[in-house]
Amino acid sequence: MIEALTSKQRSHLKRLAHELKPVVQIGKGGVNDSTVAAVRDALTTRELMKVKVLDIAPDRALETGDALVKSLEDTHLVQVIGRTLILYRPDPEQPEIRLPS
Repeated sequence: MIEALTSKQRSHLKRLAHELKPVVQIGKGGVNDSTVAAVRDALTTRELMKVKVLDIAPDRALETGDALVKSLEDTHLVQVIGRTLILYRPDPEQPEIRLPS
């Protein structure tokens, strides 16, 4: 498990995520194996991403984000904005995003 993000680091990641579009959508199936696999695959090519939780999803966005983070190693739920999640997982070998200390 990686260290918790500081408020300064969260703020930095929120700024970087502002222009991003959601990469994965979570619908009526909620957080299941295929959803977790889709998010994991997306996080292999990017460190920061948005996930859209649709109205038909069985859980609220915060609950969905918590479930995803528990299912994915070294992943942070940076922010929940309405039904949009911002997830961050640093690349273990060559991180592109430099977090402020």
